[in-house]
Amino acid sequence: MSQAFNHKETNRLFPVFLKLESLSVLIVGGGKIGLEKLSSLLSNSPQTKIRLVAIRISQDVRKLVADYPNIELKERVFIPADVDDRDVVIIAIDDKKESSRIRDIVKSKNKLVNVADKPELCDFYMGSIVQKGNLKIGISTNGKSPTVAKRLKDLFNELVPDEIDELLDNMQAVRSKLKGDFADKVNQLNAITKDFVLDKKLPTQ
Repeated sequence: MSQAFNHKETNRLFPVFLKLESLSVLIVGGGKIGLEKLSSLLSNSPQTKIRLVAIRISQDVRKLVADYPNIELKERVFIPADVDDRDVVIIAIDDKKESSRIRDIVKSKNKLVNVADKPELCDFYMGSIVQKGNLKIGISTNGKSPTVAKRLKDLFNELVPDEIDELLDNMQAVRSKLKGDFADKVNQLNAITKDFVLDKKLPTQ
């Protein structure tokens, strides 16, 4: 059997963490789905420049953005020019035909796009996220099951101790004091973190 047919299906997405606050985002949709996407963006990158366009913008959305001067609300129909000065576009409306039409416009302008509940139309997915201080873990099921991703998020939230941020601060201090070449530093850090995993101890400065 050739190699092309002799492999198990796997997740081939490339994981990245965007510095979204240095980019600009367009959200199309001001209802429940738009609120969900907007909430996710703000919980992770609250200073991101966001324009939200929708025929009707819910009061929940308006309440959420009240304290965010970096968010621009446009209560009107979407127009192609909305995309021009944006880096990333999120289509968050409950209309598959209109979502596909807007997505085609976005792609014609060479922008990255996410279409809610339409994995096949997405350039990227907004997976579940676990955050404890400076630690952030992204979870992807390759668009197959957001429910499983959410369950894993809940599990990791329970398993990862709140003290992990203290560990990261201490490790940063330890790393800055290490001597030797790159390989030596890697070996020393491996030894320190191995002790942490086995003994559940936080390295001290």
